[in-house]
Amino acid sequence: MRIDILTVFPEMFRGFLGESILSRAGRAGKVFIRTVDLRDFARDRRRTVDDKPYSGGPGMLLKADVWIDAIETVRTPGCRVIMTSPSGVAYTQRKAEEYSSCDHLIFLCGHYEGFDERIRTLVTDEISMGDFVLTGGEIPVAAMIDSIVRLLPGVLGGGAEATANESFGADGMLEAPQYTRPPEFRGMRVPEILMNGDHAKVAAWRKRQAIDLTTRRRPDLIEMGGTFAIGENP
Repeated sequence: MRIDILTVFPEMFRGFLGESILSRAGRAGKVFIRTVDLRDFARDRRRTVDDKPYSGGPGMLLKADVWIDAIETVRTPGCRVIMTSPSGVAYTQRKAEEYSSCDHLIFLCGHYEGFDERIRTLVTDEISMGDFVLTGGEIPVAAMIDSIVRLLPGVLGGGAEATANESFGADGMLEAPQYTRPPEFRGMRVPEILMNGDHAKVAAWRKRQAIDLTTRRRPDLIEMGGTFAIGENP
């Protein structure tokens, strides 16, 4: 997979891309991630990438000529051009899985008051990370890249099972509680069922816990079609 990040602040990604899973995935040849400095496409000596909006208004807009030149320079046939935007569709694990099957992704990190509308003519996807405001798109883009790259085959140890049963996994529910040693700490004991070695009973317990947790904390996931039926015999 190839990922291009178009940003006014490429240095924000240096530490993020150079550590942990993303770094190992790059060294293993699973993904090639490149940051592209938008100021390299500016048309003046000051390397300007923004300007005042027509008809007035607060803030500055990212310029169409700079961004379109940058996108056209790095895009390939069939690539996805992803813009971070509060008006975009909500990002989910299913979207991460969809993107993980792509050969080339281009992320546009917004800043200032937003994008000149003409930039959207080259955008294939607009994504929102939630109903809150950030200074720029670098943090949402970093989160998306992390969620995508870890799904690539061979990136995590343990094969497909490494991601199959995580939170927001294939069944659309939250993950059941998990425990490790010691079996008791400050009066809090690990549920006995998890230590009895009966895999069928453990699987049934985990499913019941996932249903209960999702119902209490994220009922919206059930409304979106989590793949279980109330009253189902696990």
